[in-house]
Amino acid sequence: MGVFGTILGFFGFGFGTVIGLVGGYFLFIYHQPTDVKDPEIQPLAEQDSKTVELLLPEIPLWVKNPDYDRVDWLNKFIETMWPFLDKAICKTVRETVKPIIAEQIPQYKIDSVEFEALTLGSLPPTFQVYVTDDKELIMEPLLKWAGNPNILIAAKAFGLKATVQVVDLQVFAFPRITLKPLVPTFPCFANIYVSLMEKSRYLRSTMGYQPFYAFPSCLSSGYSIPILQPHVDFGIKLFGADAMAIPGLYTYVQGLIKDQVANMYLWPKALEVQIMDPAKAMQKPVGILNVKVLRAMKLKKKDLIGASDPYVKLKLTDDKLPSKKTTVKHRNLNPEWNEEFGLVVKDPEYQALELQVYDWEKVGHHDKMGMNVIPLKDITPEEPREMTLDLLKNMDPNDTRNEKSRGQVVVEVLYKPFKGDEIPPDMDGPNSVQKAPEGTPEGGGLLVVILHEAQDVEGKYHTNPSARILFRGEEKKTKRIKKNRDPRWEEEFQFTLEEPPTDDKLHVEVISTSSRMGLLHPKETLGYIGINLADVVNNKRINEKYHLIDSKNGRIQIELQWRAS
Repeated sequence: MGVFGTILGFFGFGFGTVIGLVGGYFLFIYHQPTDVKDPEIQPLAEQDSKTVELLLPEIPLWVKNPDYDRVDWLNKFIETMWPFLDKAICKTVRETVKPIIAEQIPQYKIDSVEFEALTLGSLPPTFQVYVTDDKELIMEPLLKWAGNPNILIAAKAFGLKATVQVVDLQVFAFPRITLKPLVPTFPCFANIYVSLMEKSRYLRSTMGYQPFYAFPSCLSSGYSIPILQPHVDFGIKLFGADAMAIPGLYTYVQGLIKDQVANMYLWPKALEVQIMDPAKAMQKPVGILNVKVLRAMKLKKKDLIGASDPYVKLKLTDDKLPSKKTTVKHRNLNPEWNEEFGLVVKDPEYQALELQVYDWEKVGHHDKMGMNVIPLKDITPEEPREMTLDLLKNMDPNDTRNEKSRGQVVVEVLYKPFKGDEIPPDMDGPNSVQKAPEGTPEGGGLLVVILHEAQDVEGKYHTNPSARILFRGEEKKTKRIKKNRDPRWEEEFQFTLEEPPTDDKLHVEVISTSSRMGLLHPKETLGYIGINLADVVNNKRINEKYHLIDSKNGRIQIELQWRAS
């Protein structure tokens, strides 16, 4: 009975299947739906973001998000340079991989492994870039590369030769490239960090930081776009046959690549490439140079009437701090100063002490009387040394004008390198100032006012700005700069005081004067500012930009120093 039932069941299943297939075929062919509506046609601009996303799944990131740049110039540059980049990259790969292969193959009893062909093809990668962060430069380029490389590797062992060919390489990745720390030495960053990002990412928009989702809503106030995991796809031919056609091998290789990439470079892990030593790039202080300007001899006068009024400016090369100055010795061609200065040294191998002697002028620019330099590498540490330097026109050894006698300057130098961690706090800080010169009244000091520049100053009738300082009934002026809304003076003025100016106020005024005779408005005020000096006494140094009163947009940058005796 069981056998008979089984036979009937088999025939019933077969008969029912045939009837079902035939009936379904006739219903599919001859049955037409009657409720089909005509498609609704609307302009693309009237569609919502989800509809646009479904219609155009490959919208570039720079369309979805204004924070992304197309960087067409970069892609065009790479396209033009790609034939040369291809050769350079392949050459570097050969030179890098060859010693590694030679070291590894003996343990596998392989005779040789060589590149028979290595080219990245004619199709370059393309980038779309997102840049963020001000303190460190972070770039997040979207890398898409569907190339046509030809990489043929031949391995020889036991008299046999096996070839492996890599073709049709595709790479889709979202790397984060971080340049930090930013330093004032070319190329202006010390390290490069490269990480690969996952799906969950954040992007700045007009509404703050919005998350990326797998199914985004683009072109809205909160930008969100799909980010795929790093993806690498390629074909492998083994003995001329497609090895990826082997069942299960493609899935295994893809999983292995993703796991290895994730373990090494998936954010927050990163590949670090050091460009320069950060400590050296930041140029931290390594010592202090004590300079005592003793005297000058046989200076040549610059004034037609009377003797010159010399003073010395000194600074270290590659140092952005303002030059230090001696006092002015009026009507003296053999002046004696005996003034001491301390200069912070950051690179004794390449820095040099630069000395320049000027003739002070009450009106107009100060005439240069001569100069010379002392390379720090020529100074023995911890040994004081007195040096007599001939004043030159410039440091060009081929300039015949340097043969002319301009006098001499005598200085005493002592270089003291720091030992270990004995760098004094705030040695090179923004508020560090030098001491007041000898002869300053005890309990008092020297108030230094440096007028750097002004911006956006404009007169109603003319704009020939100069700055005027009023302090305790004394007036000092900068030079006039003609027809300039953004004048730069870089002039220093000094006031010797018997007590700290804690209760005083400094008045600075920007004025414009016309040189035309008979003009109805020969002089007008472009703005002014009053500065309380109590903060300068407490902080030793202030360098700020002040908004000018009675000026629409005018600003002035003033540096104030209090050098206590």
